[in-house]
Amino acid sequence: MDRLQWMQLFIRVVETGSFSAVAREANIGQPAVSKQIAALESHLGAQLLQRNTRKLLLTDAGRSFYDSSLRLLADLEAAESQVGFRQLRPSGLLRVSVSSGFGRLHVVPLLGEFQASYPEITVELLVSDRYVDLIEEGVDIALRIGDLGDSSLTARLIARFPRITVAAPAYLKARGAPIVPDDLAQHDTIAFTFRRAVRPWQFLSKGSEIALIPAGALRTNDAEILRACVLAGRGIAQAPSWLFTRDLADGSVVELLLDHPGTTMPVHAVHAAGLHPPGKIRVFIDHLATCLGTAER
Repeated sequence: MDRLQWMQLFIRVVETGSFSAVAREANIGQPAVSKQIAALESHLGAQLLQRNTRKLLLTDAGRSFYDSSLRLLADLEAAESQVGFRQLRPSGLLRVSVSSGFGRLHVVPLLGEFQASYPEITVELLVSDRYVDLIEEGVDIALRIGDLGDSSLTARLIARFPRITVAAPAYLKARGAPIVPDDLAQHDTIAFTFRRAVRPWQFLSKGSEIALIPAGALRTNDAEILRACVLAGRGIAQAPSWLFTRDLADGSVVELLLDHPGTTMPVHAVHAAGLHPPGKIRVFIDHLATCLGTAER
């Protein structure tokens, strides 16, 4: 029997004043109860109860241990209740790492509804386009765009966005539009770089995947700078559709090479909390997946 069970048994003996009553409650023999109380006294090195033929009396040590046990068990119950409350009603600080472009365009607009539903969660957005170490930097969730490498982190796919090839109407008026991916060699292209490497452009053609390294004179490691360059008519770019959602809708950019669509780009929410994350992590990821539309679960 562990010390917590000893405490619970001792408290019931004091409250009932009877080994027999406690034995009936626990569905064990009276000698077993007496043996456990004796073991507790031996462990503590003090007599807790004085026994006579009519009743049990607490010693001074017994009274002190009884009062302390009541407080400890009450604190334990309060702690368990608080944990249960937080699971039912998530609260606390939630630190989320997100890239600047995706965060501004697609996460910030979702925060109002989320915080109305969970006012006890404080969301801290940590804006960075680098690969964040969640454990070392104390981050709860990172939103990662693109294919994931091997990792011990738990990941959930929250959305998939197609890669699209786009240009501004002014550029197309001056230079014309490519018809097939090979035509891009005759155009100004704007490349995206990650860790100093140019990201290849990927196309689907007749069931096969084509990869092309853009060789233009302009490149950037920032998604919003890439978007600004396209809008300024500086050339053609390939990017996930989320970057140009509004621009496509209002005609500021035009999608090209529709017969050669780009491959899809996943967005994952990753966390280090295992398969059963704290409530604040779970509800935030659920909210993103619901609002952004999850292709896979």
